[in-house]
Order: sequence, then C-alpha cells, then structure tokens
Amino acid sequence: MAKSRNNLLGVGGQRKKLSRADQQGVTQERDADRKVAADRKQDLVAKMRERALSKPDEAPAQDDAQA
Repeated sequence: MAKSRNNLLGVGGQRKKLSRADQQGVTQERDADRKVAADRKQDLVAKMRERALSKPDEAPAQDDAQA
C-alpha cells in the first residue's frame, strides 16, 4: 500500500516554468540578443584562431633576429 494516496505531487508530468519575460512575450527580443552574442563569439573565435595560426610562423623570424 502506498504511503500517502492523497499526495499527487508530480503526477501528470512536468510543466515548463516560464520566466516573467516569457510570460510577457519578450522572447523575440531575447532571441535576437542571443543571436547577436553568438555572432560576436564566432567572430572572436575566428580572430583568435587566426592569431594562433600566425604566431608559429612569426616566432622563428623573431628568434633569428635576436640571435
């Protein structure tokens, strides 16, 4: 026998908890902000990769100049 038959907490699945912004319908603006942030991050990653790839080529030239 179950410990408490009157406790139906959790029966019927879970609901997604909406934030106040979601309840008010501000999701379009937030999605646009997230897309802009993702684009900036991709640009930054691309720049960092370019710098990382170009450093090994420049490092030997600097060592030769010092020697």
